[in-house]
Amino acid sequence: MNPEGSTDYPFSVPALQQMKSLAFETNVTFFVGENGSGKSTLLEAIAYQCGFNTAGGGRNNAYDVDASHSGLGEYIRLSWMPKITNGFFMRAETFYHFASHLDTMPGSLQYYGGRSLHKQSHGEAFLSLFNNRFGKRAIYLLDEPEAALSPARQLALLRIIKDLEHEAQFIIATHSPILLGYPDARILNFDEQPVEEIRYEDTLHYIVTRRFLENREKVLDELFHDEG
Repeated sequence: MNPEGSTDYPFSVPALQQMKSLAFETNVTFFVGENGSGKSTLLEAIAYQCGFNTAGGGRNNAYDVDASHSGLGEYIRLSWMPKITNGFFMRAETFYHFASHLDTMPGSLQYYGGRSLHKQSHGEAFLSLFNNRFGKRAIYLLDEPEAALSPARQLALLRIIKDLEHEAQFIIATHSPILLGYPDARILNFDEQPVEEIRYEDTLHYIVTRRFLENREKVLDELFHDEG
């Protein structure tokens, strides 16, 4: 994946430097890791190879966002049977621009719930996208979809995934312990080199969240304690 030993970003990211191949063995796969670990960069590269707009969207959404070009996309290859060309790349950080893009094409709004995504709350707009745009026989790439979702709406997203799981593929980069709890999903840890599968209960997302919920006062005391 690293062209001629390049040390430029994103080829300087340790997880990507050592990655030769990655197999997707389940219909729902999660990428986890700290910020800068490479999970979103790889997701964007996959979107590029699928023909999706790397600023966010599907194959027919042509608009530009600064810094949305995939520097990695040209250096990976996808191998799949059968090849699926339908789907969507959802980027939380550029969702505003995607919503603005849709407003320039009023005829497209029928596929996203019938009204401007800007006229809904951030969380409502996310769910409107998931409920109306997602269908069968497709691949969905979601980059931190929990960004605007309350815990209850994260559970609603899990229900949508469940309804489509057997006829669609989901690859999701997330920090959410709720989403990571999806049953029988494969979780790939980008904090390890090479990237390897990790149990839900072994993710830092689960460990830190559980410790906080079970020992909130102790955790906060340790966090705020003044050593002198």
